Amino acid sequence: MLYYRQYTNDYTKPWVTFIHGAGGSSNTFFKQIKEFRKHFNVLLIDLRGHGKSKKSRWQKGDSFLQISEEVIEVLDHLKINQTHFIGVSLGTIVVQTLAQKYPDRISSMILGGAVIKFNVRTKFLLTLGNLGKYIIPYMWLYRLFAWIIMPKSAHSKSRNVFVDQAKKMCQKEFIRWFSVTRAINPFLRKLQRDFFNIPTLFVMGEEDYLFLPPVKDLVEENKDLKLECIKNCGHVCNIDQPEHFNNTTINFIYKQTSLKEVL
Repeated sequence: MLYYRQYTNDYTKPWVTFIHGAGGSSNTFFKQIKEFRKHFNVLLIDLRGHGKSKKSRWQKGDSFLQISEEVIEVLDHLKINQTHFIGVSLGTIVVQTLAQKYPDRISSMILGGAVIKFNVRTKFLLTLGNLGKYIIPYMWLYRLFAWIIMPKSAHSKSRNVFVDQAKKMCQKEFIRWFSVTRAINPFLRKLQRDFFNIPTLFVMGEEDYLFLPPVKDLVEENKDLKLECIKNCGHVCNIDQPEHFNNTTINFIYKQTSLKEVL
């Protein structure tokens, strides 16, 4: 089973489950835990090969479907029937996959630094990574990707956090995660046709030049989806602007319940 941490203060309160991005771990939500624990029961999960979930169970053909099933395994173990999900970066693909396969387990989705489409630049990065993944040390590639995705000096804290967390991975795990990004765009398009009946909030940094444009297009086409753009903020908005991220996401979750907004 995946490694997890839970913070339970009242079983009558809603659950909020955090899903981190590629190369990260549940520790990347360190700026959220204290505030969310005041209002909700909190579950943080380390995806396979990340953080303390070191034992990998990769099999040929594994995809985000199998990764999402491991998250459900944790929920079943803890007897959590339904939860709000907060995903960041590549973790948003895991959450979208859960929404397609297990919609009854999701109260709402918050997708931070959401990955819903790979543009030409992103595809080039993936191609570069796939060509070099067997010969170039994965940390060289990861640092390069982190700098391209989060290029500004204001994003340095986010870059450093993710690079530090990625050091806990190994080349073999990096290669396997890279493999699941092949032919990802058709998979993402299918996901986005299926989750519109779930309350969904996108939280994006205005400086997230790779991933913000397709999110804006999607929200314009689907008025039921919500978008919050944060100024002076890059891809990893929960670290760049944690107070804004926390206030926005907590109030969104409260709106999905009978509880009153608190912030």
